[in-house]
Amino acid sequence: MSNNNISPFTFIPFHRETIDSFVSMRDQETKIGQNTEVNGLSNKVQYIILGIEEDMGPQANGGLPGSKNGFKAFLQRFLNMQANRFLSGENIAIIGKIQQEVDFSTLDDARNQIAKLDELVIETLRPYVEVGKIPIVIGGGHNNAYPLIKTVSTVLHEKMEVVNLDPHADCRAEEGRHSGNSFSYAKSNGFMEDYTVLGLHKAYNSEYLLSYLDSNEFQYTFFDDYIGNPELYRKDILEVAEELSDSTAIGIELDLDSIQYMPSSAFSPSGISVEDARFFVRIMGSVDNVRYLHLPEGAPKNSDEEKVIGKALAYLVWEFLHAQTKID
Repeated sequence: MSNNNISPFTFIPFHRETIDSFVSMRDQETKIGQNTEVNGLSNKVQYIILGIEEDMGPQANGGLPGSKNGFKAFLQRFLNMQANRFLSGENIAIIGKIQQEVDFSTLDDARNQIAKLDELVIETLRPYVEVGKIPIVIGGGHNNAYPLIKTVSTVLHEKMEVVNLDPHADCRAEEGRHSGNSFSYAKSNGFMEDYTVLGLHKAYNSEYLLSYLDSNEFQYTFFDDYIGNPELYRKDILEVAEELSDSTAIGIELDLDSIQYMPSSAFSPSGISVEDARFFVRIMGSVDNVRYLHLPEGAPKNSDEEKVIGKALAYLVWEFLHAQTKID
């Protein structure tokens, strides 16, 4: 039940000891976690990582719980990756996490609470975006795309162009905030100019959503068309990246629901592979003027699922950071 005396979400900043508690030291090796910062405002930091431990947004959209567990699983695997010539971790800060403190009593209550979460995400990220840091937001539901887009758009004073790899368009009606309507809210409130969603599942997008995409002249593709034609998947990604090359404010979204058998808020046995997801992040991360990366909806519920989600997220963040540095 929701408790009116408790803030529904709180930001918990990380300290050096927090990071060190995840790192397994080994002679003659340096782990990424040993090089990362916690002060996201440091001059040498280019990327700040924020975790969001909530699953109210997906549940407010009829999804499964568990997305509050994705960030911790990520930390365990990412911070123990090797710091080497391909990625050192020295320009990264893990600033902390936003944590869900209460449950919800009704659907309306959940959607009202998510509106409060929007405000906290904006309040937390804005100081870093204002000084040019690039946020990487991990965990929680896809509801957190809206405050991410709003923060960057407001600071830059321009509308975002967003590309999303997702089985679902997430442009549902503005019926109160949840994980299924971030992009419709971002569009109607003037923070998003253009939206491209790749890999939609034909069986899981309503005619309302498809008509919405058409009426706004948003670009979209279907995962169904990639079955038996994997070359088309890569071709579409490369074409979208080329189209975005002249853009000045790009957001990259990858919903973990898109990956087959991935423990997520809308689990599916049919979807892209982890390698396909890495390719998407690799190509999009190499485009100039990317302003954020968002990896929501991973929802592990036991130790085995934590290993899968944690390592998948770690690989995706590694791909993004490596692509940004443009090192072969």
